[in-house]
Amino acid sequence: MSALIPTPAIQVALVLLLSFLVGFEREERKQVEGKIVFGGVRTFPLIGLVSYSLALLSGAALVPWMLGFAVVGGFMLLSYQRKLQTSQAGITTEMSGLVTYLVAGLVYQGQYWMAATLAVLAVLLLDLKKALEGLTKHVASGEIATVAQFLVLTVVILPIVPNRDFTRFAINPFRTWLVVVAVSGVSFGSYVVQRLLRGRGGVMVSALLGGAYSSTATTVVMARHARRGPRPNLFAGSILAASGVMYVRFLVLIALFNTALAAALLPGFALGALAGALGGWLVASRGDDADESATPMRPGVNPLDLKAALLFAVVFVALLVVTTVVRASLGQPGLYTLAGIVGVTDVDPFVLGVTQSHAVTLPLHVAATAIIIAASGNNLAKAIYAWSFADRETGRRAALLLVGLAVIGLVGLAWI
Repeated sequence: MSALIPTPAIQVALVLLLSFLVGFEREERKQVEGKIVFGGVRTFPLIGLVSYSLALLSGAALVPWMLGFAVVGGFMLLSYQRKLQTSQAGITTEMSGLVTYLVAGLVYQGQYWMAATLAVLAVLLLDLKKALEGLTKHVASGEIATVAQFLVLTVVILPIVPNRDFTRFAINPFRTWLVVVAVSGVSFGSYVVQRLLRGRGGVMVSALLGGAYSSTATTVVMARHARRGPRPNLFAGSILAASGVMYVRFLVLIALFNTALAAALLPGFALGALAGALGGWLVASRGDDADESATPMRPGVNPLDLKAALLFAVVFVALLVVTTVVRASLGQPGLYTLAGIVGVTDVDPFVLGVTQSHAVTLPLHVAATAIIIAASGNNLAKAIYAWSFADRETGRRAALLLVGLAVIGLVGLAWI
């Protein structure tokens, strides 16, 4: 292609196209809002051509091109001062002009992907003005802080944590914190979707999302909610579906750290996920006397809390040590007994601790067996929670369904 059409011609065409896109968006905004706007479909392509021409004349020296950037920036400053005189303080158009100048310089340097990306992102940010500004009205005051906490977990803390083993238990701080980030990320994703839905979609949708967040917490919340208006089929089926999603959650988390172990668990966990989700949907679809949509469910507690993350890390390390000690002193039977016991509470730390099998020297089949037992034990614990917190009929049906799912989950041992 470059043999038929000179490279400068292709670059000029790309500069015109990208700068025209930005200018076209600004021209449209000017006509719709009727405000003073710097430039449009002609000015922005001219800015792009000026930038490209100066880059071409400058060659390896960037001084002329940078002086051109300063001149264009001066025009933008004059435009902004004029806006201030008319009580229009927006500066997005001026900034988009500077982006257009930079895009043309990137095109000359052959950075086509980066130039196109910047131009497209600029157009999107400009065009989504109302949507982005309206988003602030729907985001709770603490949600921005929540995102900041997640960034602290991943961007600030994770890179500085030592990535080597300590003590005879092979405790690796980096892997430990990486587990915390993975669990928090999956839970936070489910939490965000629940917040966006704002109770829409009914109990079943809340159960499916809650299962990705924490099936144990979802079981307790739904069991308590069932007391307000007994709907045995709906709530029992939804609780079962949440536990089915738990198997998918485990597979995703395990696959992040140990693909061989995830592959070994795949047949049994797929069966558990299918039995839970499909069985729960069938039970819930039988219906009750009341309408499902009349029972909105609130999203769970925000999972991204630094104290909760630290607590999870402590529990994870503690179970990692206990797992090593129990297996060394009591062998595989002791480990399997421990797996059944930890299911009474949040089973994530144990499951992901066993997933780090290279750290606790567990054979693959032993680690897989322990995780299957822990998952079934957790279902038995949730059966007790449902029986205890729900109304009698809902509790009875949910408990029977969860016991059945626990038995089905143990079928996965046949593939180990």
